[in-house]
Amino acid sequence: MSHLRRSTWCAAVLLLSACATTRPPEIAFLTPYGPPVYPFSPAVRVGSMLYLAGQVGTDSTGALVKGGVEAETRQTMRNIADVLAKTGSSMDRVVKCTAFLADMKEWPTVNVVYATFFPTHKPARSALGATGLALNARVEVECIAVVGTSSGGR
Repeated sequence: MSHLRRSTWCAAVLLLSACATTRPPEIAFLTPYGPPVYPFSPAVRVGSMLYLAGQVGTDSTGALVKGGVEAETRQTMRNIADVLAKTGSSMDRVVKCTAFLADMKEWPTVNVVYATFFPTHKPARSALGATGLALNARVEVECIAVVGTSSGGR
């Protein structure tokens, strides 16, 4: 067997043995507030990644906070921070957010509040307008974060 063939064969064997011992990432459907009320999990962990369901600006009773889009955005981001804290992450570990707005004209107001929750880093983000959001909310935000502890959060 030539040197080139032997090294190619050895590389193939190493690759196959590495693949054979690699397991798919663990998936955990997280319910930090007890059994889900709605037909989805507040967060799902896949390996070291955490995917949060969309959050709206509800208070501890489940009612939308009063005060319009500014108050709703602030409460939405607090709710995100709470889910992150209860599932092993924090605001400074967020890598991507998607914001849904009932009216894109409110985007500048949402941005001002949103930015205060990410003072040292800015996750990738998309924003889009929707014809309706859950509970008639003005804003909904979903996030992806890395699981692990770090300083920060809110």
